[in-house]
Amino acid sequence: MSQHRVLVVDDDPQILRALRINLTAHGYQVLLAQDGAAALRAAADGHPDVVVLDLGLPDMDGTDVIAGLRGWTTVPIIVLSARTGAADTVSALDAGADDYVTKPFGMAELLARLRAAVRRAAVSTVDGEPVVDAGDFRVDLSAKKVLLADGTEVHLTPTEWGVLELLVRHRGKLVGQREVLRAVWGPNYSTETNYLRVYMAQLRRKLEPEPARPKHLITEAGMGYRFEL
Repeated sequence: MSQHRVLVVDDDPQILRALRINLTAHGYQVLLAQDGAAALRAAADGHPDVVVLDLGLPDMDGTDVIAGLRGWTTVPIIVLSARTGAADTVSALDAGADDYVTKPFGMAELLARLRAAVRRAAVSTVDGEPVVDAGDFRVDLSAKKVLLADGTEVHLTPTEWGVLELLVRHRGKLVGQREVLRAVWGPNYSTETNYLRVYMAQLRRKLEPEPARPKHLITEAGMGYRFEL
């Protein structure tokens, strides 16, 4: 059984009850919140391993909750929303969400995405992994850290790290869009190319001296991405 702690944020009591019952049955410890303020308090007090978040909250938009959480934690955030537009998905991912599930949803799919989010966040170090020096920044594959040239540590979310690590391990080689999606998000995500655009933009903002003219995180239009030293 999992024993991972999940914070579920939704203003619909029926959804809260259904998720509490189902997630508890699958071994999760479940924290509940019905608005954004309660969600931020619960996250600070309860230190969940993953957050499931509705965007349409009574006191603030869910993207503001994401931004509030991202100010201090890299906890995986799965958005659960009735908003189906691509702009809403990109807005949530841009704010720092790791995944986006639309209502109505199947419990089996949500559980699979929860497992994937927790897996991505798990820190597992491997002895002898190299430190890859790109000049502008260094990637320590063993410690799962990125340092700028001046020694400043760059804080990456688990998903951002997953994308960067995959590209760094294949440095100099083209990694296809579907390969990145399958490796980082899982086999059900091979068409979610908007996820990649958002996360590559975020990585460039954090790592490239000129994000609009990247020299390390390269896009091969229509094909995939490449990491260059």
